[in-house]
Amino acid sequence: MSNLSSSRFVQLSALLALVGGAGWYALQMRGSSGAASGECRASAAMVDRLKPLATGEVAALAVSNAPKPPPAISFTGPDGQPRTLSDFKGKAVLVNLWATWCVPCREEMPALDKVQTEFGGPAFEVVAINVDTRNAEKPKAWLQENGIHNLAYYADPTGKLLQVLQKSGHAVGLPTTLLVDAAGCEIALLKGPAEWASPEALAFVRSALAKP
Repeated sequence: MSNLSSSRFVQLSALLALVGGAGWYALQMRGSSGAASGECRASAAMVDRLKPLATGEVAALAVSNAPKPPPAISFTGPDGQPRTLSDFKGKAVLVNLWATWCVPCREEMPALDKVQTEFGGPAFEVVAINVDTRNAEKPKAWLQENGIHNLAYYADPTGKLLQVLQKSGHAVGLPTTLLVDAAGCEIALLKGPAEWASPEALAFVRSALAKP
Protein backbone atom coordinates (compact mmCIF):
# COMPACT_ATOMS: atom_id res chain seq x y z
CA MET A 1 0.00 0.00 0.00
CA SER A 2 1.40 3.45 -0.97
CA ASN A 3 2.05 6.11 1.62
CA LEU A 4 -0.85 8.18 0.21
CA SER A 5 -3.28 5.26 0.32
CA SER A 6 -2.10 4.38 3.80
CA SER A 7 -2.71 7.94 4.98
CA ARG A 8 -6.22 7.98 3.54
CA PHE A 9 -6.94 4.60 5.13
CA VAL A 10 -5.89 5.89 8.55
CA GLN A 11 -8.01 9.03 8.13
CA LEU A 12 -11.05 7.00 7.05
CA SER A 13 -10.61 4.60 9.99
CA ALA A 14 -10.42 7.52 12.43
CA LEU A 15 -13.54 9.09 10.92
CA LEU A 16 -15.50 5.84 11.17
CA ALA A 17 -14.39 5.40 14.78
CA LEU A 18 -15.49 8.95 15.60
CA VAL A 19 -18.90 8.53 13.96
CA GLY A 20 -19.38 5.15 15.60
CA GLY A 21 -18.44 6.56 19.00
CA ALA A 22 -20.81 9.49 18.61
CA GLY A 23 -23.61 7.13 17.63
CA TRP A 24 -22.96 4.93 20.66
CA TYR A 25 -22.95 7.96 22.96
CA ALA A 26 -26.24 9.22 21.47
CA LEU A 27 -27.85 5.82 22.01
CA GLN A 28 -26.60 5.72 25.59
CA MET A 29 -27.98 9.20 26.29
CA ARG A 30 -31.28 8.34 24.61
CA GLY A 31 -31.54 5.18 26.68
CA SER A 32 -30.77 7.06 29.88
CA SER A 33 -33.32 9.78 29.09
CA GLY A 34 -35.94 7.21 28.20
CA ALA A 35 -35.41 5.39 31.48
CA ALA A 36 -35.92 8.58 33.46
CA SER A 37 -39.06 9.60 31.59
CA GLY A 38 -40.39 6.04 31.84
CA GLU A 39 -39.88 6.07 35.59
CA CYS A 40 -42.03 9.19 35.85
CA ARG A 41 -44.46 8.50 33.00
CA ALA A 42 -47.33 7.89 35.42
CA SER A 43 -46.86 11.44 36.78
CA ALA A 44 -47.82 13.01 33.43
CA ALA A 45 -51.53 12.90 34.24
CA MET A 46 -50.90 14.93 37.40
CA VAL A 47 -48.95 17.51 35.39
CA ASP A 48 -51.88 17.96 33.01
CA ARG A 49 -54.19 18.43 35.98
CA LEU A 50 -51.95 20.96 37.74
CA LYS A 51 -50.94 23.25 34.88
CA PRO A 52 -54.25 25.19 34.77
CA LEU A 53 -54.03 25.71 38.54
CA ALA A 54 -50.73 27.60 38.50
CA THR A 55 -52.47 30.98 38.67
CA GLY A 56 -52.84 33.95 41.01
CA GLU A 57 -50.51 33.72 43.99
CA VAL A 58 -48.78 30.65 42.51
CA ALA A 59 -48.65 31.81 38.89
CA ALA A 60 -44.85 31.65 39.01
CA LEU A 61 -44.92 27.91 39.70
CA ALA A 62 -43.28 26.15 36.75
CA VAL A 63 -45.11 22.86 36.26
CA SER A 64 -42.83 20.35 34.54
CA ASN A 65 -43.55 19.31 30.95
CA ALA A 66 -41.62 16.09 31.55
CA PRO A 67 -41.64 14.88 35.17
CA LYS A 68 -38.29 13.45 36.23
CA PRO A 69 -36.47 12.49 39.42
CA PRO A 70 -35.27 15.59 41.30
CA PRO A 71 -31.58 16.27 41.97
CA ALA A 72 -30.01 14.03 44.60
CA ILE A 73 -29.89 16.14 47.75
CA SER A 74 -29.11 15.28 51.35
CA PHE A 75 -29.91 17.01 54.63
CA THR A 76 -30.63 16.13 58.25
CA GLY A 77 -33.96 15.20 59.79
CA PRO A 78 -35.51 16.27 63.10
CA ASP A 79 -33.45 13.56 64.80
CA GLY A 80 -30.23 14.90 63.26
CA GLN A 81 -29.80 11.83 61.10
CA PRO A 82 -29.04 12.05 57.34
CA ARG A 83 -32.03 12.13 54.99
CA THR A 84 -32.57 12.20 51.23
CA LEU A 85 -35.70 12.73 49.16
CA SER A 86 -35.82 9.01 48.44
CA ASP A 87 -36.69 8.52 52.13
CA PHE A 88 -40.05 10.14 51.38
CA LYS A 89 -40.99 7.96 48.42
CA GLY A 90 -44.66 7.00 48.70
CA LYS A 91 -45.46 10.48 50.05
CA ALA A 92 -45.79 13.75 48.12
CA VAL A 93 -43.51 16.45 49.51
CA LEU A 94 -43.33 20.21 49.12
CA VAL A 95 -39.61 20.86 49.59
CA ASN A 96 -38.80 24.43 50.63
CA LEU A 97 -35.33 25.87 51.18
CA TRP A 98 -35.23 28.74 53.66
CA ALA A 99 -32.93 30.71 55.96
CA THR A 100 -33.45 33.14 58.83
CA TRP A 101 -31.50 35.86 56.95
CA CYS A 102 -33.92 35.60 54.01
CA VAL A 103 -36.89 37.94 54.57
CA PRO A 104 -39.21 36.35 51.94
CA CYS A 105 -38.39 32.95 53.46
CA ARG A 106 -39.45 34.09 56.92
CA GLU A 107 -42.66 35.53 55.48
CA GLU A 108 -43.50 32.15 53.90
CA MET A 109 -43.11 30.08 57.04
CA PRO A 110 -46.54 30.72 58.65
CA ALA A 111 -48.24 29.89 55.33
CA LEU A 112 -46.20 26.70 54.88
CA ASP A 113 -47.07 25.79 58.46
CA LYS A 114 -50.73 26.19 57.50
CA VAL A 115 -50.29 23.96 54.44
CA GLN A 116 -48.77 21.29 56.68
CA THR A 117 -51.67 21.66 59.12
CA GLU A 118 -54.20 21.36 56.28
CA PHE A 119 -52.70 18.47 54.34
CA GLY A 120 -49.93 16.90 56.41
CA GLY A 121 -50.20 13.16 57.03
CA PRO A 122 -49.20 9.81 55.54
CA ALA A 123 -49.67 11.12 51.98
CA PHE A 124 -48.04 14.56 52.21
CA GLU A 125 -45.48 16.63 54.07
CA VAL A 126 -44.00 20.09 53.82
CA VAL A 127 -40.25 19.49 54.06
CA ALA A 128 -38.88 22.93 54.94
CA ILE A 129 -35.08 22.68 54.97
CA ASN A 130 -33.18 25.41 56.78
CA VAL A 131 -29.84 26.33 55.18
CA ASP A 132 -28.37 28.67 57.81
CA THR A 133 -24.67 27.88 58.11
CA ARG A 134 -24.05 29.59 61.47
CA ASN A 135 -25.63 29.08 64.89
CA ALA A 136 -27.71 25.93 64.38
CA GLU A 137 -29.98 26.86 67.29
CA LYS A 138 -31.07 30.19 65.80
CA PRO A 139 -33.53 28.85 63.20
CA LYS A 140 -35.09 26.47 65.73
CA ALA A 141 -35.59 29.35 68.14
CA TRP A 142 -37.01 31.56 65.39
CA LEU A 143 -39.63 28.93 64.47
CA GLN A 144 -40.73 28.61 68.11
CA GLU A 145 -40.84 32.37 68.65
CA ASN A 146 -43.03 32.82 65.58
CA GLY A 147 -45.51 30.06 66.33
CA ILE A 148 -44.36 27.65 63.62
CA HIS A 149 -45.17 24.38 65.34
CA ASN A 150 -46.33 21.99 62.61
CA LEU A 151 -43.23 21.87 60.41
CA ALA A 152 -40.67 19.21 61.27
CA TYR A 153 -37.16 20.65 61.47
CA TYR A 154 -34.96 19.71 58.51
CA ALA A 155 -31.61 21.41 57.94
CA ASP A 156 -28.40 21.55 55.93
CA PRO A 157 -25.88 23.58 57.93
CA THR A 158 -23.12 22.68 55.43
CA GLY A 159 -24.59 24.87 52.66
CA LYS A 160 -23.97 22.11 50.12
CA LEU A 161 -27.64 21.50 49.34
CA LEU A 162 -28.18 25.03 48.02
CA GLN A 163 -25.01 24.73 45.93
CA VAL A 164 -26.28 21.49 44.37
CA LEU A 165 -29.61 23.08 43.42
CA GLN A 166 -27.91 26.19 42.07
CA LYS A 167 -25.63 24.04 39.92
CA SER A 168 -28.60 22.05 38.58
CA GLY A 169 -30.50 25.25 37.75
CA HIS A 170 -33.20 24.63 40.35
CA ALA A 171 -32.24 27.58 42.53
CA VAL A 172 -31.04 31.10 41.98
CA GLY A 173 -31.42 32.21 45.57
CA LEU A 174 -33.92 31.73 48.39
CA PRO A 175 -36.62 30.71 48.85
CA THR A 176 -36.80 27.80 46.42
CA THR A 177 -39.61 25.24 46.42
CA LEU A 178 -40.05 21.89 44.65
CA LEU A 179 -43.12 19.70 44.54
CA VAL A 180 -42.18 16.01 44.36
CA ASP A 181 -44.96 13.45 43.98
CA ALA A 182 -45.35 10.12 45.75
CA ALA A 183 -43.49 8.36 42.94
CA GLY A 184 -40.44 10.52 43.66
CA CYS A 185 -40.83 12.62 40.50
CA GLU A 186 -40.36 16.39 40.32
CA ILE A 187 -43.68 17.95 39.34
CA ALA A 188 -43.22 21.69 39.85
CA LEU A 189 -40.55 24.23 40.75
CA LEU A 190 -40.77 27.75 42.12
CA LYS A 191 -37.74 30.04 42.24
CA GLY A 192 -38.85 32.70 44.70
CA PRO A 193 -41.65 33.25 47.22
CA ALA A 194 -45.35 32.52 47.05
CA GLU A 195 -48.37 33.00 49.29
CA TRP A 196 -48.78 29.34 50.17
CA ALA A 197 -51.87 29.92 52.29
CA SER A 198 -53.76 31.54 49.39
CA PRO A 199 -56.80 29.81 47.87
CA GLU A 200 -54.82 29.20 44.65
CA ALA A 201 -51.92 27.55 46.47
CA LEU A 202 -54.19 25.37 48.60
CA ALA A 203 -56.15 24.33 45.51
CA PHE A 204 -52.87 23.45 43.77
CA VAL A 205 -51.68 21.24 46.63
CA ARG A 206 -55.13 19.67 47.03
CA SER A 207 -55.19 18.72 43.36
CA ALA A 208 -51.66 17.30 43.57
CA LEU A 209 -52.89 14.95 46.30
CA ALA A 210 -56.11 13.96 44.54
CA LYS A 211 -56.26 10.39 43.26
CA PRO A 212 -56.43 10.04 39.44
